[in-house]
Formats: sequence, C-alpha cells, structure tokens
Amino acid sequence: MNQPKYKRVLLKISGEALAGQQHRGLDFQVIGEVCDVVKKCVELGVQVGIVVGGGNFWRGLKDGGDRMERTRADHMGMLATVINALAVADCLEQRGVEVRVQTAIAMNAIAEPYIRGKAIRHLEKGRVVIFGCGTGNPYFSTDTGAVLRAAEIEADAILLAKNIDGVYSADPMKDPTAVKFDEITYDEILARHLMVMDSTATSLSMDNHIPIVLFALKDPENILRVVMGEQVGTIVKEALS
Repeated sequence: MNQPKYKRVLLKISGEALAGQQHRGLDFQVIGEVCDVVKKCVELGVQVGIVVGGGNFWRGLKDGGDRMERTRADHMGMLATVINALAVADCLEQRGVEVRVQTAIAMNAIAEPYIRGKAIRHLEKGRVVIFGCGTGNPYFSTDTGAVLRAAEIEADAILLAKNIDGVYSADPMKDPTAVKFDEITYDEILARHLMVMDSTATSLSMDNHIPIVLFALKDPENILRVVMGEQVGTIVKEALS
C-alpha cells in the first residue's frame, strides 16, 4: 500500500461545511463521514490536528455587524467553534479514536487549555487534537488560527476543507468563466485578492512555508486522497512546479 505523503497535517473545516445542506447547526451525517475518514488517516499513522470554524452558529463580523462591539461579537464566534469542536470530538470517540480538545481561551471544565508541547505529545501518541477558539484573539479568523496552529505543531500541510472544490480566478457562483487552478502561489493569491483565506492567514502560511491544499468537503474521502498525495482541489505553495 502507498505511504501517506504527509506525516502530520492540520485539517481546517469550516463551520458551514459541518452544517451540510441545512446551512445552520450541525449535520451529524456529514460530521460522521468526516470522522470516518479522519479515523482512516490515523490508522495509516498520520498525525491529525483539526481546527473548526464556527460560521454554522455565529460569524462575529458578519452576524454582529454594526449591532455589536466587534470584540464581543468575535468572542461569541470563538464559543461557536467550541460547540463544533466538542461535536467532532464526540463523533471521533464513538469510532474509537482518541481525541483531545484544546481551546485558546481557558474553559477547563470542558477542554484542555492550548499548550503547544502537550498538543504535540498527543499527536505523537496517535491522538487527534482539535483546536477551538481560533487564535483566542478578536479580529483574527479561524483560518489564521489554523495556520498559526499548523506552524506551531510543525504540520507538513494545511488541509482546507470548504464548500468549494478549489481556487478559482473569480467566484464561480457569480462568474461562469472562472477558471480553477490545480496549483497557485501565495504571491498570486495575494496579488489577485483571491479569497482562499484572509490575507493575514495567507501571509502567515507563506512566511512559514506551509503548503495549503484547498478542496471540497462534499466528498469527505478527499481528505484521505490529499493525505495520500493525490491531486485534489488546489495546492497553494511558494513556487509552481
């Protein structure tokens, strides 16, 4: 059997993806299918860290808007990520996968505080580590939180699972002529203002030389395909091959 391309990955899952077709709340069929694939990755010896968004419950800037103070709205979004983290953790445990949830904001009754050394030790023991609360700071997205955690745990790649199947030259929902890229550089992402991640997350990933693979979570098996090195979605890296 082929060996995985990546030994340690950071899987970023958007909250909207966890909501499935209902777009809000949690779709446990979708979560279960994702957890089935994560289990396969762990069984292959891949160390998996996960960052979950919270947009299926609350997006600070979008939902708070001008009606709330931005910091408080962002804190609400961080709490939403913890709901998702606990749901994913429970589904993984039901499948016999050892999991630890760590949060950037201390909530000791339900999760460990984020400690880099402990997170790496859990990964080395074959446990999945789910990181909640993003960076723990307002004004930063969970995409930035994912890149930060990936850099800290020295992940080989960031797997960006979204509701779109790759990076396009324009929004494919609005522009039928939009072209999908198989690979693209960080510089081009920033120059074209393509919304793969926010610019802070993209720059942080570029500065730390971490490749990003963006793909659709509609087929959760894509996670395993990316781990095994198959061409799925779009890879964002420093230089094109």
